[in-house]
Amino acid sequence: MVRQSISFTKPNDEWLKDQLDTQEYSSKSELVNDLIRQARKQQVEIDWVRAKLEKAENSGFTKDSKDQILNQSKSLLKNA
Repeated sequence: MVRQSISFTKPNDEWLKDQLDTQEYSSKSELVNDLIRQARKQQVEIDWVRAKLEKAENSGFTKDSKDQILNQSKSLLKNA
């Protein structure tokens, strides 16, 4: 594991200390690593949604009604 030295603003340091007080994490390093893992996972999800939106935008318009679109979406989700 790579060792780093980082500085926190006072409010962020206080928040980190509060999280450690709950004893869910044993150190600031463990907590910061967990936050980074969560952020990375969230970024993957954001990128996936963004790609889906771009694909949809590039596919053009539809003449389907909102009920037809909803039914198609439900059908796709059932088959997934």
